[in-house]
Amino acid sequence: MKKLPLGLILFSLLCTQTVFAKKLDGEKLFKEYCWGCHHQIAQAFGPSFRSIANSRDRAQIIAQIADPKGTYKSLGYKRNSMPAFDDLNSSELEALADYIYKFKDKK
Repeated sequence: MKKLPLGLILFSLLCTQTVFAKKLDGEKLFKEYCWGCHHQIAQAFGPSFRSIANSRDRAQIIAQIADPKGTYKSLGYKRNSMPAFDDLNSSELEALADYIYKFKDKK
């Protein structure tokens, strides 16, 4: 069996950890999942991210993305038109919430 140089092994481990430690990009997730109905600062089919960030806390934002059928009434909507995004994991939900909060008005 051929032995790999120690430097190559350490480099591989470092690259692997860097990939996993990379922070998820909320803007990229927005473009993939949200862009069709929401815009950052303007009303579209759904409310703008500025409006959402100014009226909800992070837990409400994450809950609405993860379970819109279970949360729309508590957020003041008469009906739900938002699809559920069951394929988003908790890190992706956090990244989206972080991105949405970037549009909160500064006081």
